Amino acid sequence: MTDASAASDVPANLAAVKAAIAQAAAADGRDGGAVTLVAVSKTHPPEVVRAAIAAGQRRFGENRVQEAETKWPPLKAAYPDLRLHLIGPLQRNKVRRAIRLFDVIEVVDTVRLAATIAEAMAETGERPDLLIQVNTGEEPQKSGVAPLDADGLIRTCIEDFALPVRGLMCIPPIGEEPALHFALLREIARRNGLEELSMGMSDDYPVAIRFGATMVRVGSAIFGPRPAAGG
Repeated sequence: MTDASAASDVPANLAAVKAAIAQAAAADGRDGGAVTLVAVSKTHPPEVVRAAIAAGQRRFGENRVQEAETKWPPLKAAYPDLRLHLIGPLQRNKVRRAIRLFDVIEVVDTVRLAATIAEAMAETGERPDLLIQVNTGEEPQKSGVAPLDADGLIRTCIEDFALPVRGLMCIPPIGEEPALHFALLREIARRNGLEELSMGMSDDYPVAIRFGATMVRVGSAIFGPRPAAGG
């Protein structure tokens, strides 16, 4: 698929996703506006992203700091109301770069990373909102704090480092019932008094909304398949 054809599909795709969000929210007794759509634009070129912006989308998600640095400064300069979420793993040596560019960092998962973020925030004055990533499936290949350790990390971030932790994020294991993982994340958030739940992607965001998601991260349902590497 060419960039032009991908861009031409974005407005209709975006409208369909927003309608599905509203429907799922209504089933949960909430207004569709209570759920924030984060359009996952990783690997998609600026012209495709601009199609979503033109259709009214204002929140986007990227996986890599380096890719975001090349793509987003001109877009954010042109559209100051854009908000950018980091949804991929964050290396400690990229923290300062990340907090200057991203408005929300969803991937805090260790005390060491939290300490680095706190130090960088003190030095730069930048304070993006933070979410704690919980590895609800305890998958060794995935980032995220283990569910049993989540309460301790949340307390450390808020009480020891005074970080602006707003909520939690998870990515359920492929092939498992996502509702079980969404319910677990919701319970961890509830007992820690956190309001934001970033959960649900293209394949399962309606389920996530029924379990209280306040943010859903949707990529392929809006932008289509990701471009092939090098293409």
